[in-house]
Amino acid sequence: MSTPRRLTTVDEVETIIGRPAPMIMLKQISALDEGCRAVLARCPIAALGYRDADGTSRTTFVGGVPGFARVHSPTRISFVLPESGDPHGPVSVFFLLPGVGETLRVNGSVAARRGAETAVDIEEAYVHCAQAVLRSRLWQPPGPAEPAAAISCDGPLSRPGVAEFLAAAPFLALSTWDASGGSDTSPRGDRRTVARILDSRTLVIPDRKGNKRADTLHNLLRDDRLSFAALVPGRGGVLHVRGRGTITDDAALLETMALRGMSPQLALLIDVEHAEVAGNDAVARSRLWSPGAHLDKGAVPDLMALAGGHLAANSAESGGGSRAFLLKAVGAVPGTTRLLRLVMNRAYRSGLRREGYEDVGPGAGGRRRGVPRRHSSGGGGAAHPLREVRVTEVRRETPSAVTLVLEDAGGNPGTFDFRPGQFFTLVADIDGRPVRRAYSASSAPGSSRLEVTVKHVEGGRFSTHAHRSLRPGDRLAVRGPSGSFHAEPHPPDEIVLIAAGSGVTPMMSMIRAQLAARPGHGRTTLLYSNSSAGEVIFADELTRLAKDDPDRLSVTHVLTDQDGRLDADGVRRWVTGLVPAEDAHYYVCGPAPLMDVVQGVLTGLGVPDGLVHHESYTSAADTGTVVTAPQEMTVEEDGRRVGTVVVEPGQTLLDAGLAAGLPMPHSCTVGNCGDCMVRLRSGEVTQNEPNCLTPQQKADGYVLTCMGCPRSKVTLDIADP
Repeated sequence: MSTPRRLTTVDEVETIIGRPAPMIMLKQISALDEGCRAVLARCPIAALGYRDADGTSRTTFVGGVPGFARVHSPTRISFVLPESGDPHGPVSVFFLLPGVGETLRVNGSVAARRGAETAVDIEEAYVHCAQAVLRSRLWQPPGPAEPAAAISCDGPLSRPGVAEFLAAAPFLALSTWDASGGSDTSPRGDRRTVARILDSRTLVIPDRKGNKRADTLHNLLRDDRLSFAALVPGRGGVLHVRGRGTITDDAALLETMALRGMSPQLALLIDVEHAEVAGNDAVARSRLWSPGAHLDKGAVPDLMALAGGHLAANSAESGGGSRAFLLKAVGAVPGTTRLLRLVMNRAYRSGLRREGYEDVGPGAGGRRRGVPRRHSSGGGGAAHPLREVRVTEVRRETPSAVTLVLEDAGGNPGTFDFRPGQFFTLVADIDGRPVRRAYSASSAPGSSRLEVTVKHVEGGRFSTHAHRSLRPGDRLAVRGPSGSFHAEPHPPDEIVLIAAGSGVTPMMSMIRAQLAARPGHGRTTLLYSNSSAGEVIFADELTRLAKDDPDRLSVTHVLTDQDGRLDADGVRRWVTGLVPAEDAHYYVCGPAPLMDVVQGVLTGLGVPDGLVHHESYTSAADTGTVVTAPQEMTVEEDGRRVGTVVVEPGQTLLDAGLAAGLPMPHSCTVGNCGDCMVRLRSGEVTQNEPNCLTPQQKADGYVLTCMGCPRSKVTLDIADP
């Protein structure tokens, strides 16, 4: 193909697309009003464009949970940027609401950085029309992908998974900058494929008719550097592209992108310098395509009504008194918002059909029916969603242990219901990436506050963060409860607890619940080993509880620096000295060598295995096992195909399945509970060791999806093992 003609002046561009109407420019506001803040409170994800200190352009998606963007004032927001790049100067953001066509766009500049937390001073905000989302059918079930373009020579677009991703990507966020460095990130969408491959380093993006504001086009005339991040519905990854862009009106090229004989008005040609597919935490955690992800009607203000309010306010300020009065008067009439929505939906349908689109629907449309989730086998019920909490207190227990006191982040805190001894998975954004760790609840169930006690581990990312960085007011996410190590719903009259170090935390929950729930009944004994008196967690409370109720609680301490290490003889003497009842239940939590010793002693004393309960932790959070190229995963249930999804580089099987809305069983997500165990029918999966799978389960072909990464195309069966 001959070299397409390039447009190089504003006059050339505006001769084709026209000039924006003055009303278009009156939709901008300089600070977030109440409606904008309501949108941010419910928004789980946003596209962000920025440049590094060295001028490298980057576009990515940030967020992961509703309200991820914190509003500090009408002119300042902050959010976590999970990137190694350091944003400088102007940035631009658009916020996506699942099931909603319009987006809220915010432009500003970086005000401060605290670790991965990025604060942005807002310069302008406005509502963007729904055309890009509607063209792409972003919120509807994905259709069949186009065949991937054949690439004959090396180039950025020939990298693993790039051509296949582009063939299926109907939507992207495109970032450009103007002559003064001002940033603009705008949504782009097209039916099936939004960016088409011309050769191994060249892409073309159609520019169909819009509101004529055309910030992207005007910016590229002054600074041709750009970047974009593309999405594929149902996938938890993102394609990141950087390069240089030009504008063309080449008729032959435009004709190749015609819909029903109607060509786009212009096209962007991109000389690609970098292209890479990677997993994205914000996309995966947002679960944008899961059943029920679309916002309920009325959950946020109608964005077109919000835009109308901005227009009315700006018209008044700019001297358009009669127009502003009319807009406000019309807006005050009951039912106007519904009427405006009907009018805009009709306008969207009409405009898109004129561009050549068929089957245009302005709403979310096409919601998929959910498949019932398998229930957890670990006593924790069904798979638990993330629950946002805030830290109300960080209480020092010992030099190496702190208790985090947590409650719901919302205005109406609920209760934390679990069985004493169960654990919760805590999720924190550390250096821009979510880190997950499992910790037993140390508080009694049923309270509006959850307490978890964290012992510092040298080199541990979460424990170091908890000890050095967490403060009251900070937010975390919690999943759970999980685990089968718990007191029975109707505890026996006698429970025997043996713990070492932080293994006392689930025991503390049992003790607190037992003493509170059954006054005057039951007997609890605790054998507790620590290196020294200063390392005894809950020392004062254990002493007080045993003193206040000596007939129901007794505590025996073993201090290694004074008494030597707790061995089999010591455990045997203590247990036999108790003269426990035949139906007493035994709970053991601590290092594996101690648990092996205790198990041997109890077996030797004739205690049935059914009366002995153990707890041990593994962790999959700092995984060195990653996907190096996108791999296809097919999920079945008893041989019936449930769905197929692509696992991106950096993702686990579970992350990819949940991001696509598949009914993947799970609970703790850190490899401790076994609820995500599935059978590997075909392919190769690698996973971190150690984990909670037994040697026999591994031999039978079971894997943990929360830890597993595919090395090839895989098929999993999620039926109950």
